[in-house]
Amino acid sequence: MPPPSAGTRLGVDVGGTFTDLVALSEGGLVTAKVPSTPRDQSEGVMNAIDTAEVEAASVGALAHGMTVATNALLERRGARTALVTTEGFRDVLEIARQNRASLYDLARDRPPPLVPRDLRFTVKERMGPEGEIEPLDEASLRGTVEALRGAGIEAVAVCLLFAFAHPEHEKRVGEAVREALPDVHVSLSSEVLPEFREYERFSTTAADAYLGPKLAAYLKNLADKAGSAGVPAPLIMQSSGGVVPIGDAAADAAGCVLSGPAGGVVGAAHVGTLGGYGDLLTFDMGGTSTDVAPIIAGEAQTTTETVVAGVPIKLPMVDVHTVSAGGGSVAWADAGGALRVGPHSAGAEPGPAGYGKGGEEPTVTDANLALGYLADGTELGGEVVLDRELAGKALSSLGGRLGLDAEEAALGIVRVANAEMVRALRVISVERGLDPREFALLAFGGAGGMHACSLAEELGMGTVLVPRAGGVLSALGLAISDLRRDYVRPYLAPLDGMDAEVFEDRYREMEAAAADDLEDPDNHRRADLRYGGQSFELTVDADVPEDLAERFHAAHEGRYGYRMEDEPVELVNLRLVATVPVEKPKLDEPGPSGEVEAGRRGANFDGEWREVPVFDREKMGEGSEVEGPAIVEFKESTCVVRPGWRGAVDGVGNLVLEREDG
Repeated sequence: MPPPSAGTRLGVDVGGTFTDLVALSEGGLVTAKVPSTPRDQSEGVMNAIDTAEVEAASVGALAHGMTVATNALLERRGARTALVTTEGFRDVLEIARQNRASLYDLARDRPPPLVPRDLRFTVKERMGPEGEIEPLDEASLRGTVEALRGAGIEAVAVCLLFAFAHPEHEKRVGEAVREALPDVHVSLSSEVLPEFREYERFSTTAADAYLGPKLAAYLKNLADKAGSAGVPAPLIMQSSGGVVPIGDAAADAAGCVLSGPAGGVVGAAHVGTLGGYGDLLTFDMGGTSTDVAPIIAGEAQTTTETVVAGVPIKLPMVDVHTVSAGGGSVAWADAGGALRVGPHSAGAEPGPAGYGKGGEEPTVTDANLALGYLADGTELGGEVVLDRELAGKALSSLGGRLGLDAEEAALGIVRVANAEMVRALRVISVERGLDPREFALLAFGGAGGMHACSLAEELGMGTVLVPRAGGVLSALGLAISDLRRDYVRPYLAPLDGMDAEVFEDRYREMEAAAADDLEDPDNHRRADLRYGGQSFELTVDADVPEDLAERFHAAHEGRYGYRMEDEPVELVNLRLVATVPVEKPKLDEPGPSGEVEAGRRGANFDGEWREVPVFDREKMGEGSEVEGPAIVEFKESTCVVRPGWRGAVDGVGNLVLEREDG
């Protein structure tokens, strides 16, 4: 796969409320924000391109991040999927790990498996660690294929025992199913996830099959519209933080579940590193949800332990934690009279009450509008005009049920939403062995800047960064994302007794595959290791095999607080990350252009109304200073600078805020 051709690079990110675009060319950076189109996300993509007035002939590449796969999992609206497995193991998906969904909640159950029991079929065969134990019974295979034919399915996941090491039987089953049912999507576990651990392999492959038809249909629709507009076929963001051609994405649906959030982390790592901040906690607050992630030494962290909507997906993904606290999250009173925020969102249709599009339930955006952080009459996305009176009515209605007035309800909504987001930031910092006080908080998304200072105070963080393109940073991340492919080979062996020739051969095999898939890729070797007897492993760099043990001990100490150098270390998997870098913009910030203070307005800080200056970020430039309390209005977002914070715009366009007592 060759690198994208020269010309304008577009990044288009579809969120729950808005669709964002960034166009990078020699002439600089162009942005656009339009309302999302939930019924057909591709319409929002094309609307964003039209709004940006980008000339189709000048576009060299279009990178796209979307929530199609994520939403299909969350809403359980994927394909009607069947599972074919080894006789006696049809219930692996149901049995799972036999752990509770919530340790202390006896009434809570885990979400039902993606494949119901009546659509799980078996074949007689058996592979073991050393190879074939029982040959594949062709008669049972024919019977299973006939059962599939009559089940009215759209997709099939094939997961046989030990197929990760010996895929011959599984490939034969896949061949038979594809021949008999050519219109049915087929996912083989030996292709989707060639790793041991049966449940995770079954779960990931079932998710791939479940999502495949819906994602493929969406991508074909998008490619057709892009082609009609004269724009190149889109490159699709994977959950791992790199883009692939549209055909590869359609064939690897499970790898696109975090397509949208991954773009934001890539963009945050780029602008943060340019500004001299390599260690970051990213905070992306959009309309529907908030995504947080750690960046260490300028690198986005990845994990293979992601669970999305109760479904483990053991593929490399950016280490993002998501909570349902966005600008559109609806506030409500529970049965006990407590104020709650989310998980339900007003979305793009009808949106928050203050959008004036028919919404009547109060949201976080309505609270921010009522508190003066957002200006009455502000235009969002070219189609939405904020109405403080409508927001106030919705807040008063909720407040009446809670014994609060509209202002108290608004303050409460913001506090509850902040508490949820602080918990999320603790998950990706404290629970990862990271001290948030040693990191800067990089806030982006349409609503991120309004809450950033409050969250930093709660976590004891002294620095907040808000990029110039913060409202569309996920789209910027897409536009600068490298082409990337991930490969894995199982290799379970004691580290001190590994066969160096086998170790090298498996990496060379993956490097040969990368050379076929990408043009002159940069290859980065990694490995999964664990202490003998442990159930889970950590991934470390493996470019220097002699350093593997020390790298693992250090990683274990960083994550869990201790190391056991007298314990044997085991290899579990060998990994290869192959990338083709794209050129990254320098993002030089010009000086100020005119009067940066656009006026003053009343805003509520901790229950006290104060008249504060409002700064126009478009007129601010390198060196422009701000002292809280103040409000800085960006083109696509707003930053609330709380009392006790002050800062300035740096040379790459980041508004860098510092706590005066930090």
